[in-house]
Parts: sequence; structure tokens; C-alpha cells
Amino acid sequence: MKYEYSLILRLIVILLIPLKIFYVIFTPLTIFPSYFLLKLFNYEILMSYSDKYFVIGNYTLDFVPACIAASAYYLLFLLILATKDIKLKTRINMFLLGSLLILAMNIIRVEILIIALVEYGKTLFESIHLIFWRFVSVVYVFFVWIFLIKRYKVKSIPVYSDLRMLYKKSLFKKK
Repeated sequence: MKYEYSLILRLIVILLIPLKIFYVIFTPLTIFPSYFLLKLFNYEILMSYSDKYFVIGNYTLDFVPACIAASAYYLLFLLILATKDIKLKTRINMFLLGSLLILAMNIIRVEILIIALVEYGKTLFESIHLIFWRFVSVVYVFFVWIFLIKRYKVKSIPVYSDLRMLYKKSLFKKK
């Protein structure tokens, strides 16, 4: 496909796919495995999927949108689409693998937080939650991206490579 058409198509997809879709997809993929893992670890837990909360011990835990980490999947999606010279099959594989890595870490995070709350109390829960929220999640998504570009041998830089190519093709370039 000609470069200009590929760029336009990628931009259209970016504009047409809202963040909300990632919440719809990843909410059940986060909540159900978290619930079943806690059951597997013999925790007495009740789940309300429609209201997105767990009841475990004396605690009611709401799954607010940030718990789903949809913005991490969306960032990955944007990075992949904003990078030129990646074939469609590779883009799909990168997104699937990256999403699987993010999902696995998010489920592990949920499990750690809930177990910390039930076993050690609210103070430890809040401390661990803050560490994950402020530091670990950002660093983890960064390392997932680095892993993906190394694994799939991506040489382009998101946005920058497209801008550079557009400049080369523009009337502004000095000859």
C-alpha cells in the first residue's frame, strides 16, 4: 500500500476507535480471572459483575475504570498505529502480545492488592496501590513497548518517523 494511504488509514483508525472500547473489552478480561484466581486461593469472595465490585471479608472493592487499565491498552494501540513501516499482521501480533502482557500484570496487580488488603489491612493495600499507580504501571507499559519493538524489529519511531517522511515528501524540503 502506498505510504500516504497507509498513513491516512492509520489516522482514521486512531480517530474512530475510542478509549471506551478498551473498557468494554478488558473489563471482563480483568474481573473474571481476578475473581476465579481468588476463589482458587480459597478466598470467600462474592462478585457483582454488573456493578463491578467484589465483596471479600469486610471489604467491598469497586473496580473503577482505572483498575481495568484501559488507558494502557489504548496507549499501546496508539503507539502501534502511530509507528510507520509495520505490516498489518505484525501490528495485530504486537497488540495481542502487548495486551496479553499488560493484562497478565494487571491481574497480578489486582491479586496482590486484594490479598494485601485482606491479609495485612488497608494501610499496606494503599501503599502498594500507590506504588503501582504512580510508578510500576508506567514503567511496565514502557518496558512492554521496548520489548515489542525489539521482538518485532521495529525501526521507526512513533509519530516522528511519519513527520520525517512527510517532510521529505513536502514542498518545504530543501533540494
